Amino acid sequence: MSNTEIRPPRRAVRAAAVGFAVVMVYVIAGALQILVWNPLAAVPGATLGQIRADMARADESLSANGVVTWAGIGLLLAGVILLVATMRRTSRVGPVVAAYLVLLVFAAPGHFFVSFGPGMSLADTFMISGADHSPWGMALYLVSAASLLALIVLIIRAARAASAGTE
Repeated sequence: MSNTEIRPPRRAVRAAAVGFAVVMVYVIAGALQILVWNPLAAVPGATLGQIRADMARADESLSANGVVTWAGIGLLLAGVILLVATMRRTSRVGPVVAAYLVLLVFAAPGHFFVSFGPGMSLADTFMISGADHSPWGMALYLVSAASLLALIVLIIRAARAASAGTE
């Protein structure tokens, strides 16, 4: 590499790679929560095939379309952040981390929205609550809550650093 070429900042790219991986794990866990873990926890002793068959007989389904769309949008946005962090010549770590934290914060309401239909289908078929029966849904919401707290801390630290620099 010649001296005239500028390499992307390694710390920002590493932060983006970690952020992408965390979002990827979140959306995979979210999809599994909605389509596999929650149905199995809601109907103990039944296989996923039996649950789907009973739901089909009741004219209900665990429609994966919304879940796959939610996961795809999350991964696409995470990939865009990774691409931008890689391509930029002067990426700072703070904004990259903040961007991924924002994705994780908004993943929770998205997860709730896409899980509502399948949860209600389970409830209607098996005469149970439409709420999460598996603990993994709460774990996802806790990750989003922790991301919100981390984002708030990051914003406060950035504001303090900016005000200290202007004084």
